[in-house]
Amino acid sequence: MSASASWIARDAAAVWHPFTQHATWTGDDPTVVDRAEGPWLWDVDGRRYLDGVSSLWTTTLGHGHPEVNAAIAAQLAKLDHSTFLGTTHTPGIELSEALVALAPRGDGPELTKVFYAGDGSSAVEAALKIAYQYSTQTGRARPKFVRLDHAYHGDTLGAVAVGGHELFHEAYRPLLLETIGVASPGDRANGADRCARAVADLTATMDAHGDQVCAIIVEPMMQGAAGMLDHDAHFLRTARALADAHGALLIFDEVATGIGRTGRMWAAEHAGVVPDLLTCGKGITGGYLPLSAVLAAEHVFAAFLSRPGDTSPRTFFHGHTYTANPLCCAAALANLRVMGEQDVVARAARLGDRLGKLLEPVAAKDGVVEVRRLGTMIGVEVAPAGDRTGFRVCQAARAHGVWLRPLGDTVVVMPPLTLGDDEADLLADALDAAIDEVLA
Repeated sequence: MSASASWIARDAAAVWHPFTQHATWTGDDPTVVDRAEGPWLWDVDGRRYLDGVSSLWTTTLGHGHPEVNAAIAAQLAKLDHSTFLGTTHTPGIELSEALVALAPRGDGPELTKVFYAGDGSSAVEAALKIAYQYSTQTGRARPKFVRLDHAYHGDTLGAVAVGGHELFHEAYRPLLLETIGVASPGDRANGADRCARAVADLTATMDAHGDQVCAIIVEPMMQGAAGMLDHDAHFLRTARALADAHGALLIFDEVATGIGRTGRMWAAEHAGVVPDLLTCGKGITGGYLPLSAVLAAEHVFAAFLSRPGDTSPRTFFHGHTYTANPLCCAAALANLRVMGEQDVVARAARLGDRLGKLLEPVAAKDGVVEVRRLGTMIGVEVAPAGDRTGFRVCQAARAHGVWLRPLGDTVVVMPPLTLGDDEADLLADALDAAIDEVLA
């Protein structure tokens, strides 16, 4: 028995994986990752794979970057953990300063405060609670949220409530917050004028319900889990204007799109607008440790200020045990510092353009519906050819030394932002060959 087979048998006896159908799990020949370095993963049998999805869209600099490793080790030697409830620490303060300095600028408020959470879902959860409580403390409660069709914002119940991906969310609808879904500006079913239709739908919705809406929540420029549905920046500018006109907050969920993924530090920069609340996660620590954050505008933060003895205390009663863990903050600071020193965001933009050129032959293939891209966020949609076509393409790519993961029949390509030219060539060639093998 191979090392992989032995570990998979032990896994099957004890583990319940996320987003995994265990009736077919062992038969799908899962990869048992043993170690990683740079853009590479090795399994327990010594086989090497290019990490084509940045370990679920998180790895910015690659695995095992020496400066991030050193920052974590130095922090571990000094302070492993201290609660952020009523105390503070230097890594948490310094990271907040860094995030505020990097926050997007443009049409909208200045983002001046940072609230920490643990992962993307928990950052969205915090943002939703902030938005609702803000409405209660600045006039009257507004119980509704406006969300996009096909949206994905995480798996906690609040995040699910503002999602629109029925495969993931339909089972939980009876438990959820009150939301209003509007057309996605990236939905190909709407045709070439999809952005105009989405703008019209959002405008009509806010005209009808705006005084009941506490926030509009959007994945700016690219709906990731929907299959990499990109959209026009005009939609974001319209959402900003409508939120202002109706007294609602605008939330941008940049957990997936932020930290350089779209060729800008923030996807919001493509539209030149700033939300009232911005969530980030995934790449914030470079893929090392779980950390997320909500960047908030000063006017939102100010609505939560009160004094002891006030009849209506305005404290935001939300947080968790590991809020702003010092090790996570140290990793994030090192990641952001290296990204700045090595101009990684500009490198990511060039990498995205290179991958776009390399995938042009793939886009022209029979059986490839579309290649969608913004920066290094890429979705290659293949036409169904039997069951689980996207999955089978990813399995075939493994034989060519590249590890990928599909979203239905859309193969996601999202490598580390520092990927070299040779590795980019390998990624494109492996995907090209895998599609040929599956669709032949």
